[in-house]
Order: sequence, then structure tokens, then C-alpha cells
Amino acid sequence: MHEHPLPPADLTRARQGATVDAASIRSYLYGHASWEQHERVVRVMSKDPAFDNSKRAFMSRTELYARALAMSNHIYELQDQLGWSTEETRRAIDLLDESTPFVLHETAFEPVLRSQASEPLLSKYGALVANRGIVGCYLQTELGHGSNVAALETTATFLPATQEFEIHSPTLTSTKWWIGALGKTATHGVVQAQLILPDGKNAGPHLFFVQLRSLEDHVPMSGIVIGDIGPKAMGGTAPLDNGYARFDHVRIPHENMLSRFAQVTPDGRYVKPPHAKISYGGMLYIRSGMVTTAGRALAEAATISLRYATVRRQGQRNADGSEQQVIAYPSTYYRLVPILARAYVFIKLGRQLRDTFSETAERLASGDTSSLGEMHATTSGLKVLATTTSIRDVEVARRAMGGHGYSTFAGLGRLYARILPSATYEGDNFVLDQQVVRAAIKAYRALPHTGAQFSPSTRYLRLLLSPQPAPPALFSAPDDNPEQIVLLLEHRAARVVQAHMQTADEGALDAGAAQRLSSAVTDAFVARQVGDMILGLQASSLSAIDRAVIRQLYILYLLTTMEAGLIDFLSLGILPVPAAGGPDPVRALRGMISDLCLKLLPEAIGLSDAFGFTDWELDSALGVYDGRVYEALWERAKDSPLNEHEVTPEYERHIKPVLERGRRRAFAGKAKL
Repeated sequence: MHEHPLPPADLTRARQGATVDAASIRSYLYGHASWEQHERVVRVMSKDPAFDNSKRAFMSRTELYARALAMSNHIYELQDQLGWSTEETRRAIDLLDESTPFVLHETAFEPVLRSQASEPLLSKYGALVANRGIVGCYLQTELGHGSNVAALETTATFLPATQEFEIHSPTLTSTKWWIGALGKTATHGVVQAQLILPDGKNAGPHLFFVQLRSLEDHVPMSGIVIGDIGPKAMGGTAPLDNGYARFDHVRIPHENMLSRFAQVTPDGRYVKPPHAKISYGGMLYIRSGMVTTAGRALAEAATISLRYATVRRQGQRNADGSEQQVIAYPSTYYRLVPILARAYVFIKLGRQLRDTFSETAERLASGDTSSLGEMHATTSGLKVLATTTSIRDVEVARRAMGGHGYSTFAGLGRLYARILPSATYEGDNFVLDQQVVRAAIKAYRALPHTGAQFSPSTRYLRLLLSPQPAPPALFSAPDDNPEQIVLLLEHRAARVVQAHMQTADEGALDAGAAQRLSSAVTDAFVARQVGDMILGLQASSLSAIDRAVIRQLYILYLLTTMEAGLIDFLSLGILPVPAAGGPDPVRALRGMISDLCLKLLPEAIGLSDAFGFTDWELDSALGVYDGRVYEALWERAKDSPLNEHEVTPEYERHIKPVLERGRRRAFAGKAKL
């Protein structure tokens, strides 16, 4: 068999041509100590046969579930054998690159329990939870209700005579649904249910700690029906046993109400929490991590697609007779380089948000709810932005790889299926837009009394307090003044909110207003954070070259954000609609984007290498570090179970009868002629 020569060493040349120091930028992105910890865990897992991904694409859902449990169990064995810390163990679970049943214990069940449960309940179960002596899940959404938590139907009725709560599913639609790890794995759960007091009054949704399965034989507890809800779209999150549960008057002790903030006294009196939404702290915790998750998804997509587009040659011929690299086409780099910029912004923003939530959590633990409203508004908008952007960009990156991008071996189809549901879980994005609108309206109405006091999420409104200099319609050197772009995005947010209030006062209908307002407000918040990131570069340990390149990435993020909001800029008069023959601000903006993409193109491979992904982590034939994508794709294809037999066993049963029938008909037709 003739072997085609290896493709030119395009990836090697691209790395040699980059001026950035990938290792230094990696430390800037993640922190040196954090990255060293990450590398230690990756070295262990990537060499362990238990975490081999080569057969994953050919497994059934049942096999994938079993494999996920086996890998999780092995991680906990490694924790004991190697003395991993809790953080190292969590990193290992995250590195499995797919949602596994035990993830929900770490990310939802345990944080909610620790932040909301009373000290007596924690003293009884805290050690079991921390060491996974029990495995938990978070039962919030129902068959009939998801984002509308206030309308959940499951009830928890307090019975003073026995000092118990009775958990009950009164209707089919009250069945808990979509609950990760509930289907076959969890032993306990935190259940969100309507608190019914002895006098029949409904005190609204509260949290309750409920045992779901026996710790002896894993059989569901009496009165509870549990099962798996079935496969998800495109085979996404296949290893995760999203489940359902129905409760038939299930009794739990009085102490099992998560009562750190709201309580029911033994005689049935209700003690209100300091803030009506304080029980949503667990949901805010999950949302706060979704920006980091989106950043990683974008980083994976950018790395795979940039490497493949650098190796792939197709179309126009160069002077030496070779075909042009796909990455050199404007239609390709215009799509991929901005994704790289958004990955950097989201990774840095995610780390900041994690720190902010930690501060909020400490305040909540002491009963201080002063930052809860701000955190709710911020995480609502950022959750929408991060998930919408990552879902879109992963698919854009996949398409940029052409036909091979559709192969499961490319890796982006699996990544897309994994992040796609993020648009609806932890609050449907269109519902969360309404939360951002409510917060913006509240802040707008308080303007006359606000003075100079603005939270980070409402800072843009200062532009409405007093006459502000009009932002420049044209700007030719954003590299010199990124603050100019930040200011324009803040003006857009302020004017969109103002226009929304005027429209509402007039009673006019505008079906898309909430989405535009949410987008504008969140874009302004992120733009200000990016502006601070740019200023912070000067204090970093990066070289002057690295600082300059990352600065360009951040400015590209700001410019592409402006481009996405052009309708607002033009319709609100922030940028003038060009007169015939006059200067076109849109053309200038797009020219700057194109110029920055071209400047960043030689650095793209170095910048994506800075994410630090190993081939094991990416699990992509098209994103291999050495650029031998065709060899990798060939080897993966050979492993297909359909290739085990030269002649498929189905030939005799189905293919041969079709062929013979076709020949008989063909010959019968000739005979008639």
C-alpha cells in the first residue's frame, strides 16, 4: 500500500514563528501553583489505563455509565494511594471531560448542604458527605417546572405531632425530573419543596435533606419511586444518570430541613430567613462556575480548530505549488481568532467570579445578605453570556474544520453535545434575561437617590446622571485607548436601559427587549472587567511581548462585542448612521477587527498552546499536538467495530437479498424487452 508523505511541518513552523512564551502565559492564566497541581494530576491520569478514551466512541450508554463509575471509583482509590488533597481529587474528576454521577455530589449537593444546613445536621452528616460515605444529588427541577422555582409542586408539610416533615409529590408534573445522579447512583438528596405549615399556609420553596436509597442494598426507600429519564439529545452527557423521583408521603425528621437561615419551630411557627432568595445560594454557586466551564470549552475548541486549520491545506496554490493553509483564509481566521480571545477573557473572568462568590458565601454564612442581590444579577447575566457564547463558538469552530469536523474523532461534536444543555439548566437563558432586566430597572429607578454609589453591575448607569461627553463616533487607534471602547459599551447599556423604560412607560410591545437589554448590560459589565484586565497587565510578570499580545486579544474581544451590538449603537444614535459618501464607523470597526486578527494570527498556535492541553485531555484526532492529524484519524477509524469483519455478518441476512432481488428485477426487465 502506498503511503502518502507526511504533510509539511506547518504546526512546528507556526510555533517557531510565535513570539509569545506559552509557559509564562499559562501561569498568568491559571496561577503557577494551580497549574503545577493540574499537571501532577494529568501526568498520573493520562498514563493510567483506567482513563483510556480510545474505545469511548463505540460504547453504549449503559457501558458509558458503568465506565464513568469505574473511573470515579479509581480516582478515589488514587486519592488514598497518592495522598491527593480534596482540590486535587476535584481536578481529577473535572479532567474526566464528561459529566459523571459523582460530579453532582461535588458541585451541587455538598455546597448546598454546607451553606444551608444547620450545625446539628452538619455535625451528623458532614463527615459522611465529605468522604462520600453517602452520595448526593440536588432535586430541584420537576416534570412541569424548571426555572420557575417559586411554582414547584412538591410539598413538605410539617407535622407537629411527630416532629416530622412529609415530602409528597401530589401530581404527575410534580415528579422531580432531570436530576443528575438521581437515576441510579445517589443515596441522598437535597429536595426543593413548598413548605406547608400546620395551619395550611404555604411558606414557599425550602430545602430538605432526604435519604433516597438504602445504605445496605441501594434499594429506593419506602414511598419513593426513582428511575433514569433516558438518553439525551445527540447522545450528550451519556454517562450521567439524570433521573426522576416521586414521593408518596415520605416522612423525614424535623432536623432534616436545611435551617441555617429559615426555620420551623417545634410548635409549627415559621421563622423567616434574612433574605427571601437565600436558599438559591447553591444555584448561584453552580452559575458562578459556568463562566470557567465556558472558558475551558472555548479553549478546547480554539486549540483543536486552530491546529487543524494550520495543518489542513486546500484550495488556492502557493508559488511552490502547495495548497494554501486553511487558516490563511480570512473566512477562517475571522471566525477562529475571536474565539481564542473570548477563551482568554472567560478563563480570567471565571477565576475572578470564583473569588467573588467565595466572599459572598462567607458573608452568607454569617447571615450577611448584602451582596446576594448583586451576585444574583451578575451571575444571571454572565450565565447567559457564557453559555450562549460557548455553544455558538464551539459549533463555529467545528464548521471551520470542514467535513472532518463532523467526525466524532474531531472531538468538537462531543464537546458541543456536552455544553448544549447549559443554555437551560440552572435557569433557562431567556428566563435569566428577565432577572437581569429586573435588576437594571430597579437600579434605574433608584438613580435619583444613588448619587455616586454604584455596584459593579450598575456602574454603566452613572452615564445617565449628568451630561456626559458623547463617545467618539470614529476611533482609529484602539490599541492606544481601549478605555474608549469600554466607554462606548457602557453608553450602549445605559441607553438601552433608558430606552427600555421609555418604551415600557408608553405601553409599547417589544418582544426582544429583555434579550437586548440583558446582553447590553452584561457586555458592559464584562467590558469593564476586561478594561481592568488590560490595566492589570502592567503589574503582571509577563514579558513586554506577552503583555502586548494579550492586550491585543482583550481589545479584539471588546471590538467583536461592539460588532455584535451594532444594531443598538446605530439605532440609539451612539454611532451615527453614515450619510451618503460620509465616513462609515462600521467599516472602521470591522477594519480594526480584521487588522487585529491578522496581527494575532502568527501568535495563535502559541496562544492556544498556552492553555496547556495534552492530547489525552483534548481526545481529538484533529487537535493532536504534533499535527499528524491524518494519521491520527486513520488509526481511530481502523478501531471501528464495523471494521472487525471484512465482510459484515449482515451481508447474508440483508445486503445479499437486496442485491439478488435487484438483479432478478433487472434481468426480468431485459427479458420483457
